[in-house]
Amino acid sequence: MAHATRDIVGDILELLGTLTPGQLRRLMRDLPLKYRRELIERWQGWAQAGQCEPPGDWRIWMIRAGRGFGKTRAGAEWISEWARMLPEARIALVAANDADGRRVMIEGPSGLLAVARSDEEPRWREGLRELHFSSGAVATLYSAAAAENLRGPEHHVAWCDELAKWPYGEAAWDNLVMGLRLGDAPRVLITTTPRPTSLMRRIMALPGFEETRGGTGDNAYLPSNFVEAMVANYGGTRLGRQELDGEMLEDVEGALWTRALIERCRVDVDAIGKPARVVIGVDPPATAHGDACGIVVAALLRDGRLAVVEDASVKNPPPHVWAQTVAGAAARWGADRIVAESNMGGDMVEGTLRQADCALPVVPVHASVGKARRAEPVALAYERGQVVHAGVFTALEDQLCGLQVGGDYAGPGRSPDRADACVWALAALLEGLRKGRAPGVTRV
Repeated sequence: MAHATRDIVGDILELLGTLTPGQLRRLMRDLPLKYRRELIERWQGWAQAGQCEPPGDWRIWMIRAGRGFGKTRAGAEWISEWARMLPEARIALVAANDADGRRVMIEGPSGLLAVARSDEEPRWREGLRELHFSSGAVATLYSAAAAENLRGPEHHVAWCDELAKWPYGEAAWDNLVMGLRLGDAPRVLITTTPRPTSLMRRIMALPGFEETRGGTGDNAYLPSNFVEAMVANYGGTRLGRQELDGEMLEDVEGALWTRALIERCRVDVDAIGKPARVVIGVDPPATAHGDACGIVVAALLRDGRLAVVEDASVKNPPPHVWAQTVAGAAARWGADRIVAESNMGGDMVEGTLRQADCALPVVPVHASVGKARRAEPVALAYERGQVVHAGVFTALEDQLCGLQVGGDYAGPGRSPDRADACVWALAALLEGLRKGRAPGVTRV
């Protein structure tokens, strides 16, 4: 019976590498408990790429990943393997605080006690804050909140969990690495959900640094309904990109928009009601094979707020494609005006749109003289809570957060095409409000 179980698990292990995360989740959900237990003993056979130690002569390995990816499991397995290979190993376990260390790294469902093999009996000695492995290796638990406790002890390897939330992180890290000097090749593993802290940035710039990545949706062994709920609630938002996708989102110095500002302005699309007026901003590509065409739909709501309601931008389109996209967006939203950057020439933009059967008036704007002047009042309208985002527009929001005071750009891509289109549309609606246009009036 045991031999049959191992054969079946072996067959399953071969399948794991060929299935999508969704297929894997369904397989694991339906797998009998005895086979799931057998898989626990075969970590190396089913670990994801982001959980596996990188090759080469690195000194610092960071697993920067979203919640539920399997960071803790990877850390516990890595430390356990060191304890098996090096019986005299002295290991540092560093958590944000004592409670997190015990609850996650030692006693958690993916912690060191849980991942021990059936023939191993590691013992947690609470009073000494030490985990004694069967091989003779000893791991000591430290709190980053008590950085001085790391001053003095020497270690072969270290596992640092949730570095991004360490209090007094700089002091704890410095004391740790100064004592990481036993053996021929001391190494440290960091498992963390990212935040743009100075310590995170400093470590990521060090020589000998390697990184693996992963997101919540990559873990095929999480319940499908959990993953689906997380994506539905947080997908594309700043919180979701950080906590689920493992992205480290930093604000650009001098940026007109911050990610926190955009999050404060986000509302559900069902909450905006029927718009009083809709304008489409267009930033046409300079050449037929150039950048994307920014196409953003903005609306004046009945309560006087402005809302970004759609990013319909298209990448590297020929003129007839972006023109048809604009016409389609206009029809969907009942738009009454198109505000277009005239880098192609106002007549050319209007003519291209006419060929797509778009009969709306086109108002040209000139980027060379008007970009900064238009963007800054729009950013202030966000600050006042006058503008909302009805949904999540990840690519657009990344570009907005790259626009800087004075008109410079430090965001993704060569050009802020989506952000420019958004600014043109919102600036036109703001101008209409300043001129006292009543909701429903269709002139800029």
